[in-house]
Amino acid sequence: MYVLMDIMVSPGGVGTSVSPYVAMCQKIFEEAGLTHTMHGYGTNVEGEWEDVMAAVKRCHEDLHAAGAVRITSHMKVGTRTDRKQTMADKVTSVQDKLAAE
Repeated sequence: MYVLMDIMVSPGGVGTSVSPYVAMCQKIFEEAGLTHTMHGYGTNVEGEWEDVMAAVKRCHEDLHAAGAVRITSHMKVGTRTDRKQTMADKVTSVQDKLAAE
């Protein structure tokens, strides 16, 4: 099943800056071959369900191994059965409607 996900991984006990941990997760998504786009408060990720969830698990495992004693992930997950839709498709759909106004 193809999944679109918005995820924010929040490591705790690591100090003020979490950017090194965010970078670790970005590398994990990249290594997993997932389409992903980082934004100011998280990352959009898309791919097959098992691959996306395995990458999320690896983010938790690797961040714990790097010293994060507590991690909370906030996820929004979308699936559909009528057709395959990418994150870019969703954005383009809204942009097309705005351009038509």
